[in-house]
Amino acid sequence: MNWKSTLENRDELLSFHQVTPHYTAGFAIGIIAVHLIYPKLPGNVANATTYPFPVLYKEVFFEIEELFEGSESIKNQVIEAAKYLEDQGVRAIIGACGYFAHFQEAVREAVNVPVFLSSLCQLPLIKTGISDKKKIAIFAASGDSINDELLSKIGTDSKRLLIQDIGHLESFAGIRYGSTEFDNKKLTEELTGVAEKLVSENNDIGAILLECSDLPPYARAIQAATGLPVFDFNTMIDMVYHSVVQKTYFGYF
Repeated sequence: MNWKSTLENRDELLSFHQVTPHYTAGFAIGIIAVHLIYPKLPGNVANATTYPFPVLYKEVFFEIEELFEGSESIKNQVIEAAKYLEDQGVRAIIGACGYFAHFQEAVREAVNVPVFLSSLCQLPLIKTGISDKKKIAIFAASGDSINDELLSKIGTDSKRLLIQDIGHLESFAGIRYGSTEFDNKKLTEELTGVAEKLVSENNDIGAILLECSDLPPYARAIQAATGLPVFDFNTMIDMVYHSVVQKTYFGYF
């Protein structure tokens, strides 16, 4: 196979892929984000510079506590946001908060593209990959809101999970309750301190999952502090993107 034939094969594949035209194109990942005003660092799901590919956002308007509890009153708004993103041509839909898991089943059945509304969707995969003797620590913005009812929406349960609430941290308050500023250095220190303490007290932790879409900027620091695999929204989004936008490989043999 030479370079010319490789390019011809690519063009042939594109010519047979039927698409609905839009006024813009190329947004493979659509993200539903709650209207919350506070600084969003690179790495945050709601910061578009996080990704090496374009993403399309759709804003929804309700109190974050309604999402934590999975209020039925907001379900239709989430579904309509997903339908909007699908209409714009996205190939997969993400939710920018772990508690969108409440609506994973409803949204999945309402659209025709893959849906991964919560970082918690990775739990079955993580459980498959680590020993049955190991636990998964979940860093959650609202620890009390993670229960078997919520987890059943993503096909798992609370077995082998160790929930660590981080919503009470003083430095997280700017994110949790909305603020125009927060102390990023202090939050990094508090999160790594919590991680170190948790692992020192539970030597059977095999992986850490960050529920909150605001936590990926701290994933590397948490991993450095614990030496453990750390999963977050962006590990999931990267995987989903590469599944819906496969690439042509170039090289030699």
